[in-house]
Parts: sequence; C-alpha cells; structure tokens
Amino acid sequence: MKRNVSLVLTALLVVIGAVVAGSGRVNEVPAPPAIGATIDEFSLPDVNGQEQSLKSLKGKNGTVLIFIAVQCPVSNAYNERMEKLAEDYKAKGIAVVGINSNAPEDAAAVKAHAAEKGLKFPILKDPGNKIADRLGAAVTPEAYLLDANNKLLYHGRIDNNRNADQIEMNDLRIAIDSALDGKPVEKTEAKAFGCSIKRS
Repeated sequence: MKRNVSLVLTALLVVIGAVVAGSGRVNEVPAPPAIGATIDEFSLPDVNGQEQSLKSLKGKNGTVLIFIAVQCPVSNAYNERMEKLAEDYKAKGIAVVGINSNAPEDAAAVKAHAAEKGLKFPILKDPGNKIADRLGAAVTPEAYLLDANNKLLYHGRIDNNRNADQIEMNDLRIAIDSALDGKPVEKTEAKAFGCSIKRS
C-alpha cells in the first residue's frame, strides 16, 4: 500500500514538474535581432480583421513598431506620447505602427481601446505572439526603429520615464532624428520597461 502511494506521489510530482516547466517555456522571450539586422516582411490582421503587411504600412524614410497593450498602466501612460510621435513624424516619412501581442486582449478590445484613447496610428493584432517572438519583444511599451530598408536602428524604451513630467531622455525621438539627418544612431539600445507581454 505504502509503495502504491509512493508511486502515485512520484507520478504527481513528475506531472506538476512538467506543467511548471512547460509554462516557463511559454513565457520565455526569444533574443531580439541584432542592431543592423534586416527585419523580414510580415503580415498581421488589423483591428478590423484585415491583413496588413509591413510593406504597406511602412514610411518612406522608416518605421517605428511599438508593442502596446490595452490594460497595461505603463503602456497607457504613453498613449498621448505615442500618438504625438505618430503625428510629429508622419510628414517626415516615418510611420508608427502599434502591435498588440497580448493573448487575453482580442481585436475588439484593442479597437475599442484605440478609439477611447485617441490612437489613430494603425494597430495590428499579433495572434500567437509570432512577431513579438521574432523581435524578442518582452514588455509594453517596447519600440523598434527600422530604416527605409527595414534595417533595425534602435530597440528599447520610448523615453526614460512613464511620467511625462519627468522625462530626461527621449531615446526614441533622438534615434529617429539622427536617422532622418543621415547620421548614425549613437544610442542604439535602451532597456524597455513596462508590463510583460502575455504570451499565448
């Protein structure tokens, strides 16, 4: 009897261990591409379910991809700044594209959130977090600046503080301005901070 109980307990521990290990694998974040790498073309559905390609949305001088969220307070603290970024650089040939990779946030929630917060730049839904995995995106908000040929120039935070009144370093804007001026981006990476992307 004791032997049977012992076998059952051992089997349970093995199963629990496998579940824990499996859940850990689900949330692992792949390494991001190196600065200077070319980001391959991709397509994702927008909030209306229409497939949109990077090629169709990119700006003639570059593209900013920003991983965003509906419920993350840090991402929401950046809503106005992200929309202002899109407005300021549109005429300069830089397109801003949002990507939502959070499994619990469906397209309807993303669409409603964009309307409520006044986000007019295109936002794509990333089912199965395939683009988040490809780019190694870990948190929201997290930004990627690509040049006109989809070469990665900058990866990381938008700026240094979720509180707009305490910004001391506009990392993303500085990178964009350098690229537009034909200068190399001096600070190519700055660790992004925010809520972890809820992978499927």
